[in-house]
Amino acid sequence: MTRDLGALSAVVDLAGELIRRPSRAGLDDHGPVLGVLEEWLAGRGLPHRRLRDGTGRAVALLVEVAGGRPGPWWTLDACVDTAPYGDETAWSFPPDAGDVVDGRLRGRGAADSKLAASLFCHLAAELNERADQLRGGLAVLLDADEHTGGFGGARAYLADPRAVRPAGVMIGYPGLDEVVVGGRGLWRAALTVHGTAGHSGSSRPAVGAVSRAARLVRLLEEAPLPGARGAFPLPPKLTVTYCHGGEGFSVVPDRCEVGVDIRTAPHFGAPAAEHLVRSAAGELDVLLPGPRPTEVAPVAAWPPYRLDAHEQPAAALLGAAAEEGLRVRAKTAGPSNIGNLLAAEGIPATAGFGLPYEGLHGMDEQVRLADLPVVYAVYRRAVLGLLGA
Repeated sequence: MTRDLGALSAVVDLAGELIRRPSRAGLDDHGPVLGVLEEWLAGRGLPHRRLRDGTGRAVALLVEVAGGRPGPWWTLDACVDTAPYGDETAWSFPPDAGDVVDGRLRGRGAADSKLAASLFCHLAAELNERADQLRGGLAVLLDADEHTGGFGGARAYLADPRAVRPAGVMIGYPGLDEVVVGGRGLWRAALTVHGTAGHSGSSRPAVGAVSRAARLVRLLEEAPLPGARGAFPLPPKLTVTYCHGGEGFSVVPDRCEVGVDIRTAPHFGAPAAEHLVRSAAGELDVLLPGPRPTEVAPVAAWPPYRLDAHEQPAAALLGAAAEEGLRVRAKTAGPSNIGNLLAAEGIPATAGFGLPYEGLHGMDEQVRLADLPVVYAVYRRAVLGLLGA
């Protein structure tokens, strides 16, 4: 495998084409960006198909390269939808530039993760030419519903009866120094706090829902949480993320909704998080009674996960990086990612390892292309090792 960046100019060209097709989650039609990928894949004879959600909406492309010998399948995953542009006047170049200036690929999605999507497509094309030598198979999931937080592409992949269940997944987020091998889980809930409606000028006392919600927020934020424990390096964390209630100055509100996000750890999982929140709600109803009990409605739960360095596919990716002369550390991340969703399905995953970047989800998103040859070489070495080639 050559280390010449010129030999990988086609990877940059395809990534630029993808960036020039805006695919902001919840804003843009993803048909154009999927169309670019489908044309490229068809031109190289790569088996691929669209995956759809329950409404029939296309949420991903799945590329499948079947090996000539039996064995497990492995998956490379990259999202092709993006974060929004934000204030476009704050960018120093067009967010959909897709050009290369001073050795940097510029535009929304350059880092997260259209360059990775292009790299994985090119790697699949290379391996497809020697598929008979491979054990198992390689899938490339090009997810068009990742930045919504719904992870529709990954969910459609796992639910597809035609797809082979992968033994592990490598997610192509950017960053040259780390491979994410674990992450905190989450437990989220919407809490409905009730109060007694009335006029703010009335002489009759009334405890409004917003006032009760404020006390609930204090109870939640003061609730004790354990620290980090065992091999998992991060402690759980509670955040009140929203508080909605009230309709005007003259009305005592009778309803207020509070959002709670708890990042969980193996020693403080979803049951413990739910117990903490329900206990705080019960304490509120005793300290500051309302007309109705506070309601707790869980909305999402993902488990924490962490791979050991010897577990696949972490071992393959970290080992390949070391063999290519890189010092890459394994990291357990605070934020959650698709790895948590996969962990809930019993599928090990890594996230990260890609090009150095700037402006991720912010202004002037770009990646430094000088490291593209070694990043390609690391993924190539890791995948070939997993496929027994």
